[in-house]
Amino acid sequence: MTETTPAQLMPMVLGGAFALAFVFGAVANKTNFCTMGAVSDWVNMGDTGRMRMWLLAIAVAMLGTNALHLAGAIDLSKSLYQTPNFTWLSYLVGGLLFGVGMTLGSGCGSKTLIRIGAGNLKSVVVFIVIGISAYMTLKGLFGAFRVGVLEKATFSLPGGQDLPSLLTGPLGASKATLMLVLSVAIGLALFGFIFSSREFRGNGNNILGGVIVGLVVIGAWYVSGHVGHLEEDPNTLQEAFVGTNSGRMEAFSFVAPLAYTLEYLMLWTDTSRVVTFGIASAIGVVAGSAAYALASRSFRWEGFRDAEDTAMHLIGGVLMGFGGVTALGCTIGQGISGVSTLALGSILTFVSIVIGSALTMKVQYWRIARGD
Repeated sequence: MTETTPAQLMPMVLGGAFALAFVFGAVANKTNFCTMGAVSDWVNMGDTGRMRMWLLAIAVAMLGTNALHLAGAIDLSKSLYQTPNFTWLSYLVGGLLFGVGMTLGSGCGSKTLIRIGAGNLKSVVVFIVIGISAYMTLKGLFGAFRVGVLEKATFSLPGGQDLPSLLTGPLGASKATLMLVLSVAIGLALFGFIFSSREFRGNGNNILGGVIVGLVVIGAWYVSGHVGHLEEDPNTLQEAFVGTNSGRMEAFSFVAPLAYTLEYLMLWTDTSRVVTFGIASAIGVVAGSAAYALASRSFRWEGFRDAEDTAMHLIGGVLMGFGGVTALGCTIGQGISGVSTLALGSILTFVSIVIGSALTMKVQYWRIARGD
């Protein structure tokens, strides 16, 4: 019997990542799916439409992702979100700074890619700054502070930091039972809240955006965790997840992949560098958004307004790069992919991002009111 090799699986993993991200980019552009916009609408206008769309994506992803795990298609304990190390300060500080950054930078990492596809030159600059800042946080100057200070504040949860594992002992139930009960209960509670709004129920774009974004995250888990999974890599004789930068199963996240995309472009002739799941997903989002923008004739070139606008976007990019890597994800990476695994760190990061963004908006409006 012929053994499956990473080289055989790589095209399927990368093709799947690109295709799913292409759909994400196109639908997010069409429906104006924007996590920063969701916070802005809620904080500044009391409009919860886009926040409910974000929550709908979370609910769909949560139900589907845990269903895949319970069916044996993927093993969520092998994702980076359910690790035993609970780096609480990294989640908190990284999330808060990412929330500040995405507000100053006019959108999170995924929105930056979507806007690039639609012709926004400001987002090209933000993309580059996020990528550089993220790389500095992964392996450079910022990384020393991340590892030497923030990651020192940690404690171990031997069973894993996901809610089912944490509750197994106190409740005396199996992890599988708790995973089923919690994912269904939380999912139904979210659905109840989301669709309690008549205005939301009447907005097809909001429903479409939430459902499709949730579904593509489920698809990403399946591609990375099932299609790309090798019980034993014939080259190393160890378990492997083909095509991921982390060596673990991954779903969509758009901070560290921007750093890897820049690295790949800069070291193009280095044959040891290859396209990975994250790189393919970043390219797919831009391509999908561009396809929709061109098809709908909404493609528009847009640049910076003035020096202050430029400065805010540069600062925002730096904060998103540092915050996203420190917190192990962004509004998509932690806010949807991570929360779909019921990981406590992802929930803490999600809340921190929203708080950081909301506080920044309050400061911005206070400055406007003062005439600054």
